[in-house]
Amino acid sequence: MSAQDEIQRSNPPISLPSWNDIAPAKAIIAFVDKVTKEGSADFVPPAERIAVFDNDGTLWPEYPLVGQLAFILDELKRRIPTEPALAADSIVHAALAGDFAKLLEGTHHDGLMRVLGLTLTGMTTEEFRVNVEEWLASARHPKFGHPYYQVIYQPMLELLRYLRANDFKTFIVSGGGADFMRIWVEGVYGIPPEQVVGSTSRATFELRDSGPVLVKTMNYLFVDDKPGMPVGIHQFIGRRPIACFGNSDGEREFAYDAMAPWGSLVDALKEVPQRGWSVVDMKNDWRRIFA
Repeated sequence: MSAQDEIQRSNPPISLPSWNDIAPAKAIIAFVDKVTKEGSADFVPPAERIAVFDNDGTLWPEYPLVGQLAFILDELKRRIPTEPALAADSIVHAALAGDFAKLLEGTHHDGLMRVLGLTLTGMTTEEFRVNVEEWLASARHPKFGHPYYQVIYQPMLELLRYLRANDFKTFIVSGGGADFMRIWVEGVYGIPPEQVVGSTSRATFELRDSGPVLVKTMNYLFVDDKPGMPVGIHQFIGRRPIACFGNSDGEREFAYDAMAPWGSLVDALKEVPQRGWSVVDMKNDWRRIFA
């Protein structure tokens, strides 16, 4: 059974059964009711019901390791035995040693960009797709021990279905690579690849003896993170969302240290009162975490 088959094998009712019936769930339902009620002053036509979701830390865990980085590290381990240049690279050694602070140094996270370039460029988009699908089928989350496609937040799956049942169009807007996410998100979240906005770089077209291919590069890199997210929404969606779901500054989904490499939950909490945002507490607001 494939990852997508396993995720799609059931058809749960359109509701929020994994949410406790308290403030956050009530706020979501009240919001959906008012924007979908015809004749209401807050009515929003279906074409304008755009909801955007961050991925890492919002739809699946990002701690202790962001999913795409886990894929990259496994790619390095797979390729090092046959590629001496990788084995000799100091940044590769830092990555495999878990020195993520080294990878994130510099304004543009130079070490991480180098590792991305070493592992993701020069291959065709089809080769990349095969690598990701094979990894997804075999890799296990380091904390929970299950395949990554099973470690998905069940309350968020229910929320996605609930919004779509009310004529919302749901998008992923994430700092993760768009090519990486588009391979599996439709089967896992029900979000088609054309509704994924992520970090991108330009591919090049080649006409080979075997036929036409697209080859991945790191040229014209666009990082869809922090200020890049609203830019990406404008550039790739073209409509301003009426609902946004994320997990903070940069990002954090459950209680780990504010100085963890994958971000903190500090600035966003300070702005909650004046901006009227709803904060979801996984411990108190959700009845269960995973399916």
